[in-house]
Amino acid sequence: MKVAILLANGFETIEGLTVVDILRRAEVECHTFALEGKEATTSHKIKVQADKSIMDEEIHDYDFLVLPGGIPGATNLRDDERVIELVKEFYNNKKYVCAICAGPISLGKAGITEGKNVTCYPGFEDQLGNCNYKNELVVVDENIITGRGAAAAIPFAFEILSKIAPEKVDKIKKSMLFNE
Repeated sequence: MKVAILLANGFETIEGLTVVDILRRAEVECHTFALEGKEATTSHKIKVQADKSIMDEEIHDYDFLVLPGGIPGATNLRDDERVIELVKEFYNNKKYVCAICAGPISLGKAGITEGKNVTCYPGFEDQLGNCNYKNELVVVDENIITGRGAAAAIPFAFEILSKIAPEKVDKIKKSMLFNE
């Protein structure tokens, strides 16, 4: 299983890089894909060198697509037609589409949240389409995983890991002193 994390300028640092950190601790193949070249700047002005570019065709071979939140990162993702097409492609091919904080607004624009249980950062619910909004840290509905905000970054990452390597979740949690 391979995980692609999309990094748009203005993404929330903890939401994008926590997923990378936890998955790599578990030795899951995980790469970051920048929308512009191979670099992105977080919402807190941290420059991040991405592994790859969204233009790399191999992104279509991945099994999970992750969209961090952050402003303007989430709106940059939502307003990029390449991202919307990837969201639709992954969802329609029964691959996982994961988004956290304001990230789920791209799922709403792609039309994949219809009738689904989802969460997002408060105030963005109106951009999720006709969904069943849940006021929970992490929500899973079939092949969609959503997280509420920065505080959900670690549980969100562990939920993704649980779909890839459930046998590694407890070991990684223990090593990080998570839920002790």
